[in-house]
Amino acid sequence: MAEDSELWDVICDGPFVPMKTIGEPTVTAPKTKKEYNDVDHKAIEKNFRAKQILVCGIGPDEYNRISACQSAKEIWEALQTPHEGTTQVKQSKIDMLTTSVLKGRIRTRPGMKDDESFQDMLTRFTYIINELHSLGDIIPRNKLLKKILSVLPSS
Repeated sequence: MAEDSELWDVICDGPFVPMKTIGEPTVTAPKTKKEYNDVDHKAIEKNFRAKQILVCGIGPDEYNRISACQSAKEIWEALQTPHEGTTQVKQSKIDMLTTSVLKGRIRTRPGMKDDESFQDMLTRFTYIINELHSLGDIIPRNKLLKKILSVLPSS
C-alpha cells in the first residue's frame, strides 16, 4: 500500500490493542478507552484507515461479504479466499500457468492464427508472467528470456 507501510502491517497482523501491566506478579491486560494515550489513539486509527481503503476499493457484492468484519485483517481474509482461492486452488493455477510458459504453449493458444504477431505473443506471455507473480511464483528473468527466444519463429 502506498498510503502507509504500517497500514499493510495492520492488514496482515491485525489491529493494535493497547496493553498495560498490572498486579504482582505482573500481568498484561488490554487498556480501557479512558486509559488510551495519543500514541495508542494513532495506532488504533491505522485499523480504521486500512478498513476505509479496503472498503473504498470494492463493489457492492464484496461489501456484503465483509460488512460484518471488525478489522482490516478480517476484511482482507474475507476477500482473499474468493479472489485468490484456497492454497490448493492457488497451486493448481500456478502449475497450469507454469506449464503454459515452460512447455511452449504461449504460441499455440486455441483460436489463435499461425500469423500471430510478436507483440500479441509477448502480450500474452506478459499476462501469464504477471498472473504467476500475483500468485507468488516468480520465474527468474534469464529463464523467461530463454523461453521467449525459444518460441520465436526462425524468420
